[in-house]
Amino acid sequence: MAKLSIKGLIESALSFGRTLDSDYPPLQQFFVVMEHCLKHGLKVRKSFLSYNKTIWGPLELVEKLYPEAEEIAASVRDLPGLKTPLGRARAWLRLALMQKKMADYLRCLIIQRELLSEFYEYHALMMEEEGAVIVGLLVGLNVIDANLCVKGEDLDSQVGVIDFSMYLKSDDDIGGKERNEQIAAILDQKNYVEELNRQLNSTVSSLHARVDSLEKSNTKLIEELAIAKNNIIKLQEENHQLRSENTLILMKTQHHLEVTKVDVEAELQTYKHSRQGLDEMYNEARRQLREESQLRQDMENELVVQVSMKHEIELAMKLLEKDIHEKQDTLIGLRQQLDEVKAINMEMYQKLQVSEDAMKEKNEIIGRLEDKTNQINATMKQLEQSDKDLLTQTRTIAMSFVKCASNEAQHQYKLVKDISF
Repeated sequence: MAKLSIKGLIESALSFGRTLDSDYPPLQQFFVVMEHCLKHGLKVRKSFLSYNKTIWGPLELVEKLYPEAEEIAASVRDLPGLKTPLGRARAWLRLALMQKKMADYLRCLIIQRELLSEFYEYHALMMEEEGAVIVGLLVGLNVIDANLCVKGEDLDSQVGVIDFSMYLKSDDDIGGKERNEQIAAILDQKNYVEELNRQLNSTVSSLHARVDSLEKSNTKLIEELAIAKNNIIKLQEENHQLRSENTLILMKTQHHLEVTKVDVEAELQTYKHSRQGLDEMYNEARRQLREESQLRQDMENELVVQVSMKHEIELAMKLLEKDIHEKQDTLIGLRQQLDEVKAINMEMYQKLQVSEDAMKEKNEIIGRLEDKTNQINATMKQLEQSDKDLLTQTRTIAMSFVKCASNEAQHQYKLVKDISF
């Protein structure tokens, strides 16, 4: 039925020749058939009041597997007229058809069999190979342009009934093979163009990503080149300075050598007549020459050491500046914390003053209450004493009354006795 519904919808839509709406009968039947396919083998879930079967659970899972489906899921949840999960599932199918992504969404869903097993039985249509076949057939629906109004439609209370009369073949259908072949060729061409368009879009997006990465790498290389040029200029300046210092040292050494040579020549002319000290003077001059050359070599080595020490000193200065900046930041933070602590101390001192004033008032009130309590205790003692006096008076009166009553009774008894006698 899914194959017949999809095929009939494509053929009728191409012959219809314009955008489909919600009242188009083949389109309504397609949604009914898809709903039955998704309900096949669905596990029964316990709810608070009863048992129910809903296809919104697996469809809601698509947004976790396919990031582009987050928008359609959010749109379905935001629709105001939907109250049941089945209504949300129907709205989701209609929006997916309008986006021409129904096949992609369901293909992404049936690949994850272990996730589908939570919603479907093992013999369900979506768990079998027929589910993959139906998803492949849904790719052909990308040739259809649908304009469906989901917002005002009552999707919760619709009753899905399959109209089999739409799929019964007639003689006209048997005779229209050429038209079907032309429609199939057009569909193939449109699918090819849309697939080519998708590939080109993916290629363009990948090229954009590569261009962005190349631009970023180019900017990084330009910055590195500028830094390298600055370093080269600094090194050239240092090299020029070192060369000037080297030439100055060389000139001094040459001058010293010339002076030494003049001295040697003068000494040779002076002691020319003395053959005995000539060898000694010559050896002395050679020794001095070696010492001067060794001194020159030592000075050059010391120059190299000074240059390396200069680099180390510059590096140490940079580290020291960085440490100083960090300590300044820490000092600023500590000052801010000190100001906050001072503000808190002032606030606590004010609260302490207020609490001391309140404590003084309470102590005064307590003193007053103690005075009143003492007065009440004295009054109570007086009342108790008056109660005791009143009780004694009452007892005496009662005793006198009892004596009078007894005397009266005896008198009456005597009277009665006299009368009877």
